[in-house]
Amino acid sequence: MKAMVITNFGGPEVFAEREIDKPQPSKNQVLVKVFATSVNPADCGVRQGFFGQSIELPAILGYDVSGVVEAVGENVSGLQVGDEVYYAIPHEDGGANAEYHIANASIIAKKPKNISHLEAASVPVAGGTAWAALITRANIQVGETVLIHGGAGGVGTFAIQIAKAAGAYVYTTCGGYDIDLVKSIGADTAIDYRKEDFTNIIMQETNGEGVDIAFTTVSGEILAKSLLVTKINGRAVTVTGVAGDLNTAIFKNITIHFVHLDDTRPKLDALRTLIERGQIKPVVGMTFELNQIAQAHKKQEEGGEDVYGKIVIEVA
Repeated sequence: MKAMVITNFGGPEVFAEREIDKPQPSKNQVLVKVFATSVNPADCGVRQGFFGQSIELPAILGYDVSGVVEAVGENVSGLQVGDEVYYAIPHEDGGANAEYHIANASIIAKKPKNISHLEAASVPVAGGTAWAALITRANIQVGETVLIHGGAGGVGTFAIQIAKAAGAYVYTTCGGYDIDLVKSIGADTAIDYRKEDFTNIIMQETNGEGVDIAFTTVSGEILAKSLLVTKINGRAVTVTGVAGDLNTAIFKNITIHFVHLDDTRPKLDALRTLIERGQIKPVVGMTFELNQIAQAHKKQEEGGEDVYGKIVIEVA
């Protein structure tokens, strides 16, 4: 089978196309024909060597899968040949940048019926992360207010829609060129971070109270600044590295959650329900072929006005 492999860490140029043996499922495993995968910031971090010894070279990266069950091993129940599935692969494993992937049946969920494989491949890591942040950790409630930083990004586009489905009022920050996009998926107030100060806008609109939840997908001091506009006894969530003074959380009794995605299957089952109801629509910004994975990584790292939602890789 065809796979894109890295034999050392570095820039996008480390990818090389290889022909490798097609794997076969063992006990409790499923062989999936990969139709699509996607690029996440974590993919780029692994490729650059940020996860060190936990990644054994040579390696096949890729952590999102949408595909079709090709074969099942012993003791597998609930899945059969021909089922359309989607799932997230643990970062120490990887392997989606190939025509086939072996996974433990316990992590595999049925793909939403009303979206394509390209759309479904954008969901597992980003959608699961947004769900973990807002539902599992922040325990968002009907009628609450939430601030989502990076609303036009992969996690952000799912976070906006999850928050709206939960009955929240959504503030989000993004570039001015993405305001129409974030409003089209449910943002109530969109703030151009390049031209506007989100702290002033939120404190004015909330009569000085702030939001119930602040969620950041952006690294740096954004979390620290967001605590200034989070209510007393509110919650803050981050999925990135942080900097700055977080002591505001002490004086306002704010609970801060640091989120790393795990236990994805229940989250994907819940997301499938919302997707099939039409309450969540994956946002695919760009697509590349499997042998263009280096270009896709380069685009993910460069960003820019034309990069929004998820970058998806068509495999089959």
